[in-house]
Amino acid sequence: MSDFSRLPQPPEVPPIPGPRRRTPLARIFYGWYVVAAAFLILFVTGAASSMIGVMMKPIIVDMGWSRAATSSAVFLNMTVYAASLLLTGRLYDRFGPRWIIPVSVALFATGYVITARAVSLWEFLLSYGLVAAAGTGGSSVPMFGSVIGRWFQARRGLAVSLAMAGYSLGQFCLIPVLSSLVEQSGWRTTCLWVGGLTAAVGLPLSLGVIRGDPKDYGLHPYGETKTSQVSPLARDTGGKAALATRDLSLTEALRTRSLWLFALVMFICGGGDHLVTTHLVPMVTDYGIATDAAADMLAWLGLLGLGGMLAAGPAADAIGNRAPIALTFGLRVVLFALLLFVTGLVPYWIFSLGFGFTLMVTAPLTATVVSNLYGVTHIGFISGFITTVHMIGGGLWGYLGGVIFDRTGNYNLALAVSAGLAVVAIVCTLLMQERRYVAKK
Repeated sequence: MSDFSRLPQPPEVPPIPGPRRRTPLARIFYGWYVVAAAFLILFVTGAASSMIGVMMKPIIVDMGWSRAATSSAVFLNMTVYAASLLLTGRLYDRFGPRWIIPVSVALFATGYVITARAVSLWEFLLSYGLVAAAGTGGSSVPMFGSVIGRWFQARRGLAVSLAMAGYSLGQFCLIPVLSSLVEQSGWRTTCLWVGGLTAAVGLPLSLGVIRGDPKDYGLHPYGETKTSQVSPLARDTGGKAALATRDLSLTEALRTRSLWLFALVMFICGGGDHLVTTHLVPMVTDYGIATDAAADMLAWLGLLGLGGMLAAGPAADAIGNRAPIALTFGLRVVLFALLLFVTGLVPYWIFSLGFGFTLMVTAPLTATVVSNLYGVTHIGFISGFITTVHMIGGGLWGYLGGVIFDRTGNYNLALAVSAGLAVVAIVCTLLMQERRYVAKK
């Protein structure tokens, strides 16, 4: 099984790359190559997705729009992104990632290229809010979480977390560089660079390395054994419970309380995420802090997301999903409250680092929650639904943050409401079920 040269390959799909001789590389489970490719694609798209926060004030100065009007593009972007998650999730469940990811990468890159030529609000909404967003669903965290979820039975949380780490490291490494590019060459040139880099990295990897279900290539998910292929209930009843233990569809999952609780948690999570990533740099610079320092905060926020993400996966493997999620929102309550009472360089750094640690915790856990509760057959569609809710919350709160600023002159009301919603998320998390749901006949 470890010699990939002996594996049967579908004629329409390029063979899994690997040396013919029994080298150390040939003994590496192919799922880890998928993890590495996902890491590199997310390295670029993670930074690109966060650049709107850095570019917001330059766009406002250049175009003369209000903060609410500019934030409306974020709302449209997140809404279209949410819709694309459902579509790409459904297509992935039926056809795998073969063309979904490359087409999504091409749309994402094209959107940023034509954004550079926008001269009116409707053109900006069309390019950034529609085209770039349409490509985000199949080239971002939820899609790769679904892909990797099929490749790993054991260490699934770790594998997903390692891939998602590219998102955080990309923010840390690329945001300062792109921020300097914005100051030196303008936001339009920066958009061109983002589009070109995304295409150059994402297209070769998505076409040449990313693969779908390992069973299509004669492999089994990492860590799967003969006993792990049969559920405990089916073993206890001599296989008579096969129907009852099959994987649940989205329609069936929607009849369970835990899915709705988790969806509400993710709506709140998305709202907090995109309020901060969209408005952190404008909020910090409103208090006289330099733009490069504010961009550094956003970059470190992304890097600390790596720490939270890498801790979340193994923690979920060891103690379940609820505890890491609840602790995440507990920390957010404290951080939002901090900015309500204290402002300045040090408090903003504390907030950025602390919030960054919570930023990506739910990213790997979405795949593990879905697979643990409902199985992997429909993981793309169910995860797409959950992340759709997450993105709608993000787009709505990112937009309302701009509206609140235009009407009140600060973000205090947005921070206070976010703290209250984080408390609601803690309660919903603790009410979720951890055990696998059983399908009804």
